[in-house]
Amino acid sequence: MSVAARLAGIAASVSAVALGAVLLLAPGTNGAYSAAITNSNNSAASSAAFFTCSSAFAADKANALFAYPLNEATGSTTAVDAATGSYPGTYRGGMTSDTTSTRACPRDTGGAYVLDGTDSVTNALQAQGPATFSTEVWFKTTVKGGKLIGFGNSQAGSSSAYDRHTYVSTTGQLAFGTYNGGYQTITSSANVADGAWHHVVATMSPSAGMTLYLDGARVAQNTAFTAPESNSGYWRIGYDNTSGWPNAGSNYFVGSMRFAAVYKTALTATQVQNHYTAGR
Repeated sequence: MSVAARLAGIAASVSAVALGAVLLLAPGTNGAYSAAITNSNNSAASSAAFFTCSSAFAADKANALFAYPLNEATGSTTAVDAATGSYPGTYRGGMTSDTTSTRACPRDTGGAYVLDGTDSVTNALQAQGPATFSTEVWFKTTVKGGKLIGFGNSQAGSSSAYDRHTYVSTTGQLAFGTYNGGYQTITSSANVADGAWHHVVATMSPSAGMTLYLDGARVAQNTAFTAPESNSGYWRIGYDNTSGWPNAGSNYFVGSMRFAAVYKTALTATQVQNHYTAGR
């Protein structure tokens, strides 16, 4: 074989190898794929519907009454309303932000709101107690007892009429309660006062009754409880009266929170799962 022919053969082999490398490196235009993305707080699959709590919320924003990321800096007095902006919250007792510990919604900006048993968030929105609604919040605690979020007839003080609330019971379970001539309560079986981050959504509607979701899964439901009492009041976060409710304990929640929201609709199981996955 001549030298020229031998060189031509070598060039062809090199071109074939290079082309193969390009084909291996270049992503297909029509192929599906998934990948694990890791940061200092956790790993998240790219196949998830949403990558952040804020993006998951944005998909359901039209049905939100208000939403507080609770990610302001230490010393802030106002909780930004990420829904319409019309109902900003007021930090009462002080705002302390934890930006160093592992937290829920780790790919969202800011830290976690730390509540020491004297803190809460209120707003100026006075409304008739809804028959259909959802409440949502991420929380972490080791303390049994304390209100997470609820509806009461006092804007900032201890309410005399109060329900539509989720709270950590004195036995460590998560409870969701409404009132209509009697206490209507459903609870989780799992202990949530374990120092881990948990996601809770409570929904109510005349057609489906009361449903409680914990960490993306439905853990309790009662379709017979369909009509809470009708009273005017305010939505409260981190504090309000719990007197008389089963295993309620303290009026104040002690622990950390991220992303609290109230919706005008009953979130679906798929929406709840999307919100939970986005916050992991």
